[in-house]
Amino acid sequence: MVTTLTEETDPFCLATLDAAAMLFDAPWQRYAVIGDSLSAGTGDKSVGYGDQGWSDRVAHILRQVRPGLAYLNTAVNGATTAATLAHQADAMREFAPDLLHLPCGANDLLRRAPDFGEIERNLRTLYDLAAATGALLTTFTLGRSYVVPVFPDWTERVLTLNDLVRALAGEYGAVVVDMWDHPVNARENLLSADRVHFSTSGQAVMAAEMVRALAAVLAHRTP
Repeated sequence: MVTTLTEETDPFCLATLDAAAMLFDAPWQRYAVIGDSLSAGTGDKSVGYGDQGWSDRVAHILRQVRPGLAYLNTAVNGATTAATLAHQADAMREFAPDLLHLPCGANDLLRRAPDFGEIERNLRTLYDLAAATGALLTTFTLGRSYVVPVFPDWTERVLTLNDLVRALAGEYGAVVVDMWDHPVNARENLLSADRVHFSTSGQAVMAAEMVRALAAVLAHRTP
């Protein structure tokens, strides 16, 4: 018998009130998200789940704690790290966030031969600019369900990029929500029709994991 999950029964999801309770003492007042479709929370609607992407969900949860939260999301589908630098960095700096989400370079992998040196330089520049705001930084690693069959070395590309992201995040003190081997990757209905983006069932899980990660930061901060 196949069990059909909903947002209320999904063991990886969090109800809004429960998530807000985990972030009850969150200090953040200005939340910014930059990057690509992963940052934007792009994905098809899943039956039994709300239709918001992960980033809008997190903003909604934070507003339960900080009703005056300012929220900026400049993410653009298809944006590379270079495009994010060129077209989103200025708005990010002008916004002056205290909580800031950075992309992990997924679209840079779609070249015939990705230049990981260039990807690292672009991401490092983004991290430098982001760190200058004083914001707490967050990012994701790519999940293993995201596959581009035309590239036979796709898994190696993703593993290399994820390692790069983890290293940079560690260097800059960013929070990494590691989706590479999360159990949600095994779900048959996880991906949208494009076979790339998480549907909103996956977006709900990503939002919950981000809340858990932020709650862990709050639990370990110095009073």
